[in-house]
Amino acid sequence: MSGALAPRVVVVRRPTEYELLIQQHGTRSQAAFYLERQGQKLDEIEERHRRIERALDAVRREIPLAWRNVGLLRSELDRFVFEEKDIIVAVGQDGLVANVAKYLQGQSVIGVNPDPTAYEGVLVPHEAAAVADLLADCAAGRASTESRTMVEAVLDDGQRLLALNEIFFGHHSHQSARYRIAVASGEERQSSSGVIVSTGTGATGWARSINQERNGILPLPTPEEPTIAFFVREAFPGSGFETKTTCGLLRTREELRIISEMNVGGVIFGDGMEEDSVEFLWGSTATVSASETRLELVRAAQGSRG
Repeated sequence: MSGALAPRVVVVRRPTEYELLIQQHGTRSQAAFYLERQGQKLDEIEERHRRIERALDAVRREIPLAWRNVGLLRSELDRFVFEEKDIIVAVGQDGLVANVAKYLQGQSVIGVNPDPTAYEGVLVPHEAAAVADLLADCAAGRASTESRTMVEAVLDDGQRLLALNEIFFGHHSHQSARYRIAVASGEERQSSSGVIVSTGTGATGWARSINQERNGILPLPTPEEPTIAFFVREAFPGSGFETKTTCGLLRTREELRIISEMNVGGVIFGDGMEEDSVEFLWGSTATVSASETRLELVRAAQGSRG
């Protein structure tokens, strides 16, 4: 008998709006009563919940019976130990794939869109019915993937933050962030609303908005290009501060350094996950670059049904 382990599928999801409302109010009737007082109805939220549940059930049916499988909530990701050959199936909105990506080391990710009426599906392009074919391709090593660039910040104390879309450096409140910023062309002291460093995946979101406001000053990278873009938000031209270095591109092996000058409130977080922020206080240095770790996002299967 072979001692080889069967493939393992990790199905990741977020709690639905309906589940969170029930958790908050205790019962369905209490949740419905609360929403009615706000002039809203629970029915639509419950129907969205049912769509996601149907998609999850369909995904589970597509997993071969002989394979191992694990169900995981987004909140459990930081405590879960992924195996090298795990196949991850993210069922939900596009942002769920970004949440998962930073915990992986090259494992394949299949993004399933449970509700195309609600989610765009850039990172979750597949229907649940396609999962069996996608899993077979992944297990056989023939899956076609998009190898998407990720961005990482490494602090001088050894902490590392990884993100698929962007990393933010700044103050946790609306106060100005104070820091020194250094690129190959030089270093300057700044006060601003913070700095974001974006990948090509993130270039369709926050970075795109900033770039549009600046009349397309940068040619933003594509998702698979090993280039990242940085933007300083609302740099303040006050005494002792400079505003020459407010955007740029970092290509392979190029780095950006940010040295905090904030006694309190300085933070770094990735992909909008403020609850996973890292303190960034006076004297701390973060070195930012395109990461060697990449997201392997599965494309359509060979002979796929969806």
